[in-house]
Amino acid sequence: MGNEVFVREVIPIDVKDGYLIDGFPYTGLANAIATESLVNTTSQFELAGVLDSELFPPISIVRDEVPNFPARILVNKNLKVAVFSSYLTPHESIHRDVARVMLKWASDHKCSFIISSSAIKSDDEAPFVIGVGSTETAKKKLREVDIPVLKNGTIPGIPGILLNEGMISGINVIVLLCKAKESGPDFKAGADICMAMSKIVPGSSCNLNLLLDEAKGVEQSLKQTEQEAGPLRDAIYG
Repeated sequence: MGNEVFVREVIPIDVKDGYLIDGFPYTGLANAIATESLVNTTSQFELAGVLDSELFPPISIVRDEVPNFPARILVNKNLKVAVFSSYLTPHESIHRDVARVMLKWASDHKCSFIISSSAIKSDDEAPFVIGVGSTETAKKKLREVDIPVLKNGTIPGIPGILLNEGMISGINVIVLLCKAKESGPDFKAGADICMAMSKIVPGSSCNLNLLLDEAKGVEQSLKQTEQEAGPLRDAIYG
């Protein structure tokens, strides 16, 4: 397979006209916390596939007695939602590959929207969520659920690539941005992003108290996994 990122599906997947959610962690863990919390507080998600690459750390992550690939595809057939969920932060050198795999997968499975997110660290203002859309349809969706649309700014990494490629190709991409406290934990921003996702994705969970409890545990688990995988990551990327 070489070093490219590729998908291995293990069950038939039907998310036509549905949503693909990017759950990879980035500089902060808010994005991964949000998507893991969404999966854990919304029932009937199941493992549908994995993402793999020679550039991913060779590691099995065991959760509730079950071995897991570092990056998985979780699907809720009833909600028509697929989540690209990852326990580990992808190295910058493969951000374009990961984004292209998501875009192709969403196109192949005829998803209506791709949703990604990120946290903006700041101590200036109270936390809130704003959005960016790659198309007029994506921006209209944000306005319909009362999420303000960013007018000017810079979106790095995989979310930025998704937005640019979505704009060029006419693919509906939404990136949610949460302004979070610089010194605060990521789980609060993750819960805020998850709440915003639940406005966009019909039928997903929006119980804030449950989300906060779930997000706190997810953050601790993700940080532990990142720490344990550090030596393997260093061996790959130097």
